[in-house]
Amino acid sequence: MAGTDNTVADDDALYVLTAVLLTPAQFPSVLGDDYPAACAALGLEPYAEGYGLVMGQDSDGARWTVVVDDVSLVAVAIASWDCGMEYDLSPDDRSVVSALPGWPLALAVAAPGVPAPHDPAPDPEADGEDLPPLAPPATDVWGPAQRRLGADAIALQWAVWREQIDDATAFAPAGGGGAGDENAEENDGPGSESSAGVTAVADGAGATGDSGAGEDAESRSEDLEPESRSEDVDGESGSPEPDDDASGTHPGIRRALAEAHAYVDAPPPPGRVRSSFAPGDARMIRADGPGWSMVARTDDIAFMLLDEVPGEILPVGRGTELPKLLEALDALAVRPS
Repeated sequence: MAGTDNTVADDDALYVLTAVLLTPAQFPSVLGDDYPAACAALGLEPYAEGYGLVMGQDSDGARWTVVVDDVSLVAVAIASWDCGMEYDLSPDDRSVVSALPGWPLALAVAAPGVPAPHDPAPDPEADGEDLPPLAPPATDVWGPAQRRLGADAIALQWAVWREQIDDATAFAPAGGGGAGDENAEENDGPGSESSAGVTAVADGAGATGDSGAGEDAESRSEDLEPESRSEDVDGESGSPEPDDDASGTHPGIRRALAEAHAYVDAPPPPGRVRSSFAPGDARMIRADGPGWSMVARTDDIAFMLLDEVPGEILPVGRGTELPKLLEALDALAVRPS
């Protein structure tokens, strides 16, 4: 939290609770699949420099999200707070782009000395044209926002999720050896001859977990039960989707991998693919598309979340082609500066 006074001094003051970046490389994924979509959700132009979102309460306790264009100031404040240091985040009025009612994210803190957090009253001078207050997504339903938040949670708690998948399954060679070899022969479905070598180690019935926005990743890891079989998945764009029963692989995985491959030839909007630090020489890849989210490490496996499979986490084994795909995605991804 910002190092501010314990009470709000005047009616125009904002007690800062937290802040996040809204840039092509870092933005609240709850807002959209990519940076332009996230900006559009807040009525902002997708400027390359980005914005900072400062969330707090006014003297009446109302929730506000103040958008500023001083990205460096907000980045310094976030870095200081992450290190346990106090930082008085007080953006200059000239840097304020807009003030939006509500918060896009759920906050577990509140300002002392003011009423409990609540949405501000409608502006009587707006003639009913003011924007509805921002609000975090519901935690009792499944949709694109919850799917993206689930992928973010896996990225933050990678080790917790990864330890649920045994290496013999995750690194089984596509089409030969490993736990999935026998099943691969039995389920020689459409596309098996032209397999791209990506190994799906779970279908729609496996790796069940509750990826709701309000749940902690560690508590959800207990529900992850990976399938023991592995299948060759064709990641080529335009490949026919097999029947789920014939291949043993959820068709949504095949579609998502095909769309991820298509990003390599036709780069998506900024922020659709993001690359961040991971231990060792690896990178953490976060990619989103219509109805799917992927989180992966360039030296390891991937996890898929699909709109059509509520609350389930579908691991995708490394195979022979996944490393090439992740390397290509890393090359086109935007990175934090």
